[in-house]
Amino acid sequence: MSRVVVIDGYIDEPASLGVPPFISPLVRATFGAALAAGGEVELLTIDQLRRGSMIPEADLIAFLGGSAVPGRYLRGMPASQPEMIRFASAAQGGRLLGGPAALQDSYAHHQVFDHFSPRDPAASVFDLLQGRSNRNRWRTLDEWNRWLMLGAEAVLAHPDFPQPLIAEMETYRGCIRYKSGGCSFCVEPLKGRPVQREPGDVVAEARRLVELGVRNFRIGAQTCIVSYQAIDNGTDTPVPSPQAIEELLRGIADLGVEVLHLDNANPAVIAAHPEESRQVLESMARHCTPGNVLALGMESADPKVVDANNLNATPEQVLEAIRLINQAGGEEGSTGLPKLLPGLNFIIGLDGESPETLSLNLEFLREVRAEGLLLRRINIRQVMCIRRHFEPGVTHSQFLKFKETVRREIDQPTLRDLAPKGRVLRRIYTEIREGNRTFGRQIGTYPLLVGFNYPLPLGVFVDAMVVDWGFRSLTAVEYPLKVNGCPMAALESLPSIGKKRAMRLLRHRPFRSAEELKRALDDDLTAEQLLPFLSFE
Repeated sequence: MSRVVVIDGYIDEPASLGVPPFISPLVRATFGAALAAGGEVELLTIDQLRRGSMIPEADLIAFLGGSAVPGRYLRGMPASQPEMIRFASAAQGGRLLGGPAALQDSYAHHQVFDHFSPRDPAASVFDLLQGRSNRNRWRTLDEWNRWLMLGAEAVLAHPDFPQPLIAEMETYRGCIRYKSGGCSFCVEPLKGRPVQREPGDVVAEARRLVELGVRNFRIGAQTCIVSYQAIDNGTDTPVPSPQAIEELLRGIADLGVEVLHLDNANPAVIAAHPEESRQVLESMARHCTPGNVLALGMESADPKVVDANNLNATPEQVLEAIRLINQAGGEEGSTGLPKLLPGLNFIIGLDGESPETLSLNLEFLREVRAEGLLLRRINIRQVMCIRRHFEPGVTHSQFLKFKETVRREIDQPTLRDLAPKGRVLRRIYTEIREGNRTFGRQIGTYPLLVGFNYPLPLGVFVDAMVVDWGFRSLTAVEYPLKVNGCPMAALESLPSIGKKRAMRLLRHRPFRSAEELKRALDDDLTAEQLLPFLSFE
């Protein structure tokens, strides 16, 4: 029996996320392919290697990593190229590199890896263990479903299991715009014509993961969830299939999962087929958990850049998609956030760009604000030259100034509308501590960062009341706040309290009733405003 080690280097792709708390479907499929080939398989994450875990000697060690999009992460950081090379150099056994890292020429200059798999490392691992050469092929649909079912057991070895682990699910590979080459920067069109899994197969995989103990899911590993099982009409905007998406979402939701979220959507498809899209969006709002985000690949509001890079959608189409998503999902849900909102992706550094591009981007965002529409997330990043090289049309300082303006003028006011003071956000999972501050997030896609100005235990769920905002994050206190036992920093964070009143409350503790609290504050109005958020335990 062959021994196989899969190294999860935290893959970050345009259509799939594998950075904690997510586990990538590519990792699970590679794990399953090794099992299907008769291998004995072990999973290690890059964080475990960083903390000193050794890679055991094996017949084949599959290193999966690379970022095709730049990002900022709260905990896990994707493996860097020097890390991958260092750990691979020390490993004893055959070494395969897969994921976006295998697309980067810089890795090829290092004589460390025996095999490169830029397409599908799961298929490469299976073929190598079967005694065949690495054909650098795509898995068949049957292999895809079988390997993901077998590879579900990989979650048991992930450090984030069972909470806050999120299983990233994939419904298809490839890009609906493959004939036209897709967006100039994106690697997804290189995967060719979409190969789609059936709803029943995806639901069966989710059922197996639930049986193992997974409770959180995101259907994110596809270029456009609205185009899942869509009807090909010969254009770049196929007709959505509300029935297929309803079957998929209802099937997973009925398993009793705690989180079901989504990711990518093509705004041009939504705008081109408003009636079908409205049905799809209503299914999403009905079956998915609140706080859900549909990330729209806008990339640029400059028509010249749209044309030069064959981008998904025009600004007019993106605005119409934002309207439709707000209509279907803008209602507040049980988590304290709206059921479904759009996110926007901007990429700086594409062909045809100029300083005017940044002005047009900002003008578009101002129009969204002027209409009273909500955006859950605005992601601004610089292009990564993986597919080809780009000549930037704006300077780095202009990029930074644009980003700062968006954060100040758009992000923070939108955040205030999205989560006003006093709003209660449910099930914040505490993740890290910096000094006396604790940071956590709701489990899900692109969650808001929530900071507490005092220490809290890590790895627990708390409800929180919003008390202030940053540009892209919130400050909160526990809800209900135990006024008799919380630290002074928590009292000081309460609305209309401040340091002097916090000291007064501290001196008069413990409180047994609302009347005692009112006497201590000597301000009945402020006390009445605070009472709904306090506990006298």
